[in-house]
Amino acid sequence: MLQLIEQVKQTMPLDDPETFACGPKGDCIGCPKKLLELVDSEMRYWESAIERGERPLLGELSRFAKLCRNVHRGLARSGTLERYQATQTKRSDESHN
Repeated sequence: MLQLIEQVKQTMPLDDPETFACGPKGDCIGCPKKLLELVDSEMRYWESAIERGERPLLGELSRFAKLCRNVHRGLARSGTLERYQATQTKRSDESHN
């Protein structure tokens, strides 16, 4: 579960403020803000539960993975992931120069 959480943190724009702003035209495909809030709340729940010593069952791990896959697909369809990755690449290039 911790590996999955780490992978989610690396691939999804959970801390990107642009992702959490609704567009002025309301032309979103799926709501990236709501999708990411759902993943973030589940992720925080499991981080807290694991810190308390709870161990996720296989079914719980499977449901979280399925949620993440579906959200990832929705973010890719709306172009959110592509914009986020382009921003990350640009920031990485700027920090190396």
